[in-house]
This record gives sequence, structure tokens and C-alpha cells, in this order.
Amino acid sequence: MIVRPLAPIRPVDAAARLRGLGRLTWLDSAMTTADLGRYSFLAVDPFASLTVRDGVLIWNGTPVAPTSDDRPGRHALAFLRQQLQAFPVERRTDLPPFQGGAAGYLAYEFGQLLEDLPRAAATGIAEAALQFYDLVLSWDHARGEAWLVSTGWPEREATARQVRAEARAEAILSRLAVAVPGPAPGAGTAALAWRTNLGAAGFEAAVRRTIAHILAGDIFQANIAERHVAALPDDFDAFAFYCRLRRLNPAPFAAWLDHGPLKVACSSPERFLKLVDGHVETRPIKGTIRRSADSEDDARLAAALLASDKDRAENVMIVDLMRSDLSRVCRPHTVAVPVLAGLESYETVHHLVSVVTGELEAGCDGLDLIAATFPGGSITGAPKIRAMAIIAEQEGVERGVYCGAIGYFGFEGSADFNIAIRTVTFAGGEAVVAAGCGITALSDPAAERREAAVKAARLFAAFEPEAPA
Repeated sequence: MIVRPLAPIRPVDAAARLRGLGRLTWLDSAMTTADLGRYSFLAVDPFASLTVRDGVLIWNGTPVAPTSDDRPGRHALAFLRQQLQAFPVERRTDLPPFQGGAAGYLAYEFGQLLEDLPRAAATGIAEAALQFYDLVLSWDHARGEAWLVSTGWPEREATARQVRAEARAEAILSRLAVAVPGPAPGAGTAALAWRTNLGAAGFEAAVRRTIAHILAGDIFQANIAERHVAALPDDFDAFAFYCRLRRLNPAPFAAWLDHGPLKVACSSPERFLKLVDGHVETRPIKGTIRRSADSEDDARLAAALLASDKDRAENVMIVDLMRSDLSRVCRPHTVAVPVLAGLESYETVHHLVSVVTGELEAGCDGLDLIAATFPGGSITGAPKIRAMAIIAEQEGVERGVYCGAIGYFGFEGSADFNIAIRTVTFAGGEAVVAAGCGITALSDPAAERREAAVKAARLFAAFEPEAPA
């Protein structure tokens, strides 16, 4: 492995200069705080790819038949483990943690490949897509430094691997040295005609049906989302859209994925799972209220959220679910809740966020962690399996990348994934935006749809053409 310090360059400029190489993954801390958003990572031109589509595992374009009767998701995780272990890297602790590995997304429906669950109407989005990167650019925003890490994989022989690592590094550094024009004025914007799977009446009816399930004792809560779809102009620049979105709605767990026919723009405030040296952290969000431009009104809204019995109860239920999930793969008595329903503030909303931690059991790894916890409880409900069945019934269409997870599995065993909320997918000439809410027995259907609209507002705003100066 070779490491090169980078001359000062912003991640957004690096992404613009490298995206022509294909299959770019940009894990973007577009918002940094004292605790979150310290690192950004950018990788491009992978040497291998793993996809799961319609339950079939595909490695470098070739289907891989299961070797046991495991569920398709568990077969995929076992195969992924084998491939990650085939490219070992000794992590340097003086650098940001992702130093080569598999990065991309697990769609919400990957969870339905881990369990025997009903599926809603298909959207054509693969259940998982992970690219294997031998070279990663990383930024430490706290230190104001950046590096290129080149591993030389997939070359097996040591000298050949060193030669590849050097050649790959020089090629990327040369490309980074060449400036490219920024997006043209108005690029990534368009006046779109959005259609939804539910609409106001349909969403509120779905909420009422979900409340009926809660009152009947089927579940304690479920997250119900509305999906919005619009046809795009032929020349729409999705990368320019993401550059605008990250300015309008900066978030610590944002991401841009360019997987050829599928592109994903994400400005998520929520971490799903982080694993480093056996230490696990998840940060479930439950409880949301809008922000105000008036500082006194904004403080009042934040205080109201903190005082809300409904929102706190919703948060605590998901914390209990995540504690239970982590306990399946963490050492006894190590699962803890250092923060319960704390306040975090973003561009348009305040959230209640909890932090749940644990120490991974000996013999378990990041793939076991995913098997035990995916998808995240904050976007399913509790109990998780029954809530997911009700979600499929009420929403009627697959979620795709939305409410799945975007992030990486490092060759050396680390992992970090977000919850893919505040997310737009681009595929087949269409853009898809979804937003939802956690439904409890105390939910008001109209109020829940207003909350969903607040969450999605900046996504829609990022599409809107700017008014002439």
C-alpha cells in the first residue's frame, strides 16, 4: 500500500475531475460538527463489483449459485466476506479509516432477502450494489488534510501489486491536477411534474390503517413513506443536482453514487452503523420538527420537540429495538445508550437522535452486524419484521435505495453506513424522492404528512430552477 498526501483540493472538485473514470462513490461529509462529519471519501474505477438483483448474486457480471439453502441475503453476505478477506489491508491508524474495500449501497429490499417477507411492486433497483476499490481519496476535515491511498489490489504478487499501486496513484494524481469547468448555470435543475404513489388522501389513509394495526397489538410503530416520481429532461445533469443539494441541505452522512444507469444523491443526517476495531455505533433518529428563520421561534420549536412525549416515546422504542439487534452480535453487557433522545439541528429540521454503542463479539464481523440489524429500526418500526410487512402492504411499491444504507466495508474490517433518507435516485429517465414518518398510536395523519413534506422540502427545492437575478 502506498500513501500520498493530496495538494489542497475540495472533495467536490476532486469528484468533478474524476467522475469520467466511472463508478464513482463519494461518501461526503458535507456538514461537519464537533462530533460528526469528520471524514469524506472518494473512490472511482473499481476493479470488481458485487450486485444482488432479484435475489441473484452477481460477481463481476457472472451469477454465483448459492452453496447452501441460506436466504439470498445471507448467501450474499457470506460471499462478500470471502471476497473482502481475499484482499487484506493492514489499516494505518494515522489516516481516515476507509483505505480500500467495497463501497456502495444496500437497498431497503436487501432486508427482505435476509428474512421471509412479502415484497411490494418492483422498481427494478438492485437489492445491493457494491464496488471494490483499490484506491481511495480521503479527507480529514478536522485536520484539514487529505490523502490518496493505493493498495495495488487485485494484483497478487507483491512486486506487481506495488507497481500497480504506484501507477494507479500517478494516474489519479495527474487527473486531479487538471481543472474542469464547473456546472453551467441552471444545470441540475428542471421544472418537473411529480406524481405520487399515495397522495394526501392515500397517505393519511395508510396512516390510519397503520394506527389500527397498532391498536390491534400487531406492532408498536411503523415508518410509512410516500414516493414521488418525475420524468427528467434528456440532458438533466444529476451530478450538478447533487452539488446543489449538498449546498442547500448539508449533512454529515451525505453521498453521491454514480453506478452507471443508476445514480444516487443523498443528504442523510443519520448514521446506521459504524464499526472500527470492534466498537459499534448506531445513531437512530426519531422525532422531527421544522426549523424557523426566527431565532426565538426556532428555539421554541426545538424545546417543543424535546418536551414531546410522543416523539420521545417513538425514539425510545427504536432505541430498544436497536439495543436488541446489537445484542445479537455484541458481547454481553457491552450495549449501552450514551445519548437518549438528544437534539440535533439541521438546515430545515430539528431531530431527536440517540446513540447506541456496543463491542462486537469475538468471531463476528461487519457482515454479521448487517445480518443482525438491517434494515435500520428507525425506518422500519417495531417489532421490525411485522412492521416491514405492514410497510409493504401500505406503500405498495418497493423503496429501493431509500431507507437502505450507503457506505463501505473496509478490507481490514471496518465499516460505516448511513440510513439513506433525504435521498434521490435517478434511473430510467426518472427521479424518485421519498419521505416518511414514524407512526404511533398518537399520530395525527395530516400532521404526519406535513412532517414528511418538511423532510422532503430541500430535495424538491434543489430541482427548482433559480429565479433570474
